[in-house]
Order: sequence, then C-alpha cells, then structure tokens
Amino acid sequence: MTSAERREQLLETARSVFAERGFDGTSVEEIAARAKVSKPVVYEHFGGKEGVYAVVVDREVQQLLAMMRSALTGGHPRALLQQAAFSLLDYIESSSEGFRILVRDSPIGSPTGSYVSIIGDVASRVEDILSAEFKARGFQTKFAPMYAQMLVGMVGTTGQWWLEARKPAKDVVAAHLVNLAWNGLSSLDSKPELLPRDG
Repeated sequence: MTSAERREQLLETARSVFAERGFDGTSVEEIAARAKVSKPVVYEHFGGKEGVYAVVVDREVQQLLAMMRSALTGGHPRALLQQAAFSLLDYIESSSEGFRILVRDSPIGSPTGSYVSIIGDVASRVEDILSAEFKARGFQTKFAPMYAQMLVGMVGTTGQWWLEARKPAKDVVAAHLVNLAWNGLSSLDSKPELLPRDG
C-alpha cells in the first residue's frame, strides 16, 4: 500500500469509528486496530487523534457545503427553501456517517468547521433572499437575518431527527418542511404580537 493509499484507508476507518463512538469515545488504538496497523502509523500520518479528526471533519464540511451551495440556485423563495431541504436530506442519505460526525460536539479549540458554521453559511445566503421578499411585502428587512436563522434551523434540526428516523420518505419530509415554512411565511403578520401571558 502506498503512503497515500494508507492515509485514505486510515481516514475511512477513522470516519467510521468517529461516527460510531464520537470524538471522545475514539482512540488512536481503536483506529489502528480496525485499520490493522500499529499506532505509530496513525501518528506518522496525522500526529494523533485530533489530526485525523480534523481531516475527516474538513472533508465532510466541504462536501456538505458544496451540496448546499450548488442547491441554492435562486429563483422563487419557495423553490429555494425546497432546494435547501432536499440538499441536506440528500447529504444525510448519502453520507450518514459524515452527518453523525458533524452534528456531534467538536473538541474544544478545534480549528475545523462544524455543522453550526455550515448552517450559518446557508442562513446568510437565505437572508439575502428573505430581505428582498420582506421588502416586496412591506415588512421590516431588519428581521430577515432572524427569520433566516429560524428557517435554516428548522431544516437542520429536522435533518438531525431524520438521520435516525428515516421515515417518512425524504420527499415527504421535504414536502412537509416546505409546507410549514412556506405557508407560515405566506401568512406572516407584518407586526406580530404575542397573546397576553398569564401571571
């Protein structure tokens, strides 16, 4: 096995272990044992558990970001919402281990991206579209960033649930996400108020 092939083997092995056990539950010993190499081989390629984890997370972040960015092609806001929902569900379906790794807590001080930063990136893209939609409807555009976080958070949280549930089917989940978000948006009050609280 060449050095590059060994590195890829270690990354695939580590990816499975991190998805199964999380960062804290994973050891260099476990990665080495599953890859059928000695611990020094892992240290030689990555410097330790943190190094291999950083590469695994970075690869997953890049894959998910690429899928999300290519899906958000614009058009009608409802189509954009549907594109975002499907791209996340597609990623979860095609890379369940990777998604499990991204939604777990990263080690403190990790220099790599995280699920939260991906959601933030998508929210900033949605924010521009919502601003234009709010302006067209006569709503205050200063609230667009908050609504963008709400919408993207709703899709992201649903994705975390669907990772384990896997029912109903992906297209049904996406349809219901869009239904809730879009029909709620289409009936927004321009000045929402809460009902009086008791006590």
